[in-house]
Amino acid sequence: MFKILKGGRLFSPDDIGKKDVLFAGNFIANIAESINPAQDYGEVEVIDLRGKYVVPGFIDQHVHIIGGGGEAGFASRTPEVMLSHVTRAGITTVVGCLGTDGTTRHMASLLAKARGLEAEGISTYIYTGAYEVPTRTITENVRNDIILIDKIIGTGEIAISDHRSAQPGKEEIKKLAAEARVGGILSGKAGVLHLHVGDGQRKLGMIFEILEETEIPITQFTPTHINRNPYLLEDGIKFARMGGMIDMTSGVSPDAGARKSIKPSQAIKYCIEKGASIENITMSSDGNGSMPLFDEKGNIQGLLVAELDSLYQEFKALVKDEGLKLSDALKVITQNPAKSLKLYPKKGAIQIGSDADIVVMDKDLNIEYVFAKGKIMVKEGNVVVKGTFE
Repeated sequence: MFKILKGGRLFSPDDIGKKDVLFAGNFIANIAESINPAQDYGEVEVIDLRGKYVVPGFIDQHVHIIGGGGEAGFASRTPEVMLSHVTRAGITTVVGCLGTDGTTRHMASLLAKARGLEAEGISTYIYTGAYEVPTRTITENVRNDIILIDKIIGTGEIAISDHRSAQPGKEEIKKLAAEARVGGILSGKAGVLHLHVGDGQRKLGMIFEILEETEIPITQFTPTHINRNPYLLEDGIKFARMGGMIDMTSGVSPDAGARKSIKPSQAIKYCIEKGASIENITMSSDGNGSMPLFDEKGNIQGLLVAELDSLYQEFKALVKDEGLKLSDALKVITQNPAKSLKLYPKKGAIQIGSDADIVVMDKDLNIEYVFAKGKIMVKEGNVVVKGTFE
């Protein structure tokens, strides 16, 4: 069925003015000043969006879709994510990952959950692996997983500079990055090494050494949780100025009780002020994962659950509190992750041929509609499609 979104102001994510958008099933078939529904399109649904912002669907590249946590014992394991928790936050594409626990949570389960969410209406990908090195895979290694399994686009989240990591050496991280890169080359995927960076004093030091010693390009590494503390943020700025992509975590924030962390929107603004390009910054939620709070001796002091909605809230804060242009704020959750993960322009853009993943907001940036692959998931601010067991 065809849909025409009439008269909205389009951000692709750059501002391209008032346009009509034609959906043909699950992709964008036309963008024009005016599209006449009386043309030979058959059955057409017309949605009047005059006075609204029409933007690409949000991409959350770090979500614990089968749950995370466990740092405070078995009862602290977080549950699987529900479809409506994703879509009500404007997210139409997620990348699932394992975290600390690669023992009681499994790659096969992660893949199955990704396929389930896709069947319910959104787009999904996953990383192969967990915190530990050697890491968990479905086949015998990371390279094979990336080549042979459609949904696997890289490896992660591999932990470094963290007391919960397997304390991997430089050679082990080199090998993982090389395997992921070759897997990506042979399959036409990004093959990124998605790195959980902890509170340790080593920060990104190991990655800088690898970049100096090998031919592996900086784009192969995507370090996340960069706003965890001030000294890691400085390393992140250096990494971004070298041409790397750094990922802020919207679920790690002083507002959520995370000690020493920097509010993501403020961290992004600071990075720009220090010379990092907005094109080299992304943001993800760490959604559905636990946020354990440790003391200086590594003893757990508290536990929270990261909300996917934090991605949307911090995006709004970038515009309303930090004064970024709407087009620039959108880039960190649309175009930039899509390019980093080699999903652009199918994802992260509003272009002819792109997937029909669209978020519609009013002038106060309140979400009114969410379209995932052309289907209305949120209408007039209300979730209209729920997951199988919601």
